[in-house]
Amino acid sequence: MKRPRLLLLPLLLLLFIAGACKNDTPEPAISTLPTMSRQLRIQVGASTFTATLFDNPTTTAFVARLPLTVSMTELNGNEKYYDLPQSLPTNAVNPNTIQAGDLVLYNSNTLVLFYQTLSTSYRYTRMGRIDNPAGLATALGRGNVTVTFEQ
Repeated sequence: MKRPRLLLLPLLLLLFIAGACKNDTPEPAISTLPTMSRQLRIQVGASTFTATLFDNPTTTAFVARLPLTVSMTELNGNEKYYDLPQSLPTNAVNPNTIQAGDLVLYNSNTLVLFYQTLSTSYRYTRMGRIDNPAGLATALGRGNVTVTFEQ
């Protein structure tokens, strides 16, 4: 009679540990994230976009490095990315859905600008969002592109 209980105890312990390790904290709604009073200008060729920045340590550290002109690499037909030479602070979450115009940090040093909306299972630190992403995909094009970020 004691043997089934002894087998059940390790199973319950395993389930408890697995549940404690899982992070199901939902991401706050974008509309509730605090924003900075200043905006970011993003220049792609002849096109200029403005972005509202989220007020967090990641964005503060990024803004301190501006102006910044980089060659962003095409990835997956939906994003451009650039590996920053130094890491930024992070607070990564899984947004489940990325919107065209989202500016995020992947890991601690990869700046990513999305130009297509998509579902994702990856974790990002949100930095900002382009206010009007109309024309962004066309401006960024299909290959690598030079992008300037400035205040």
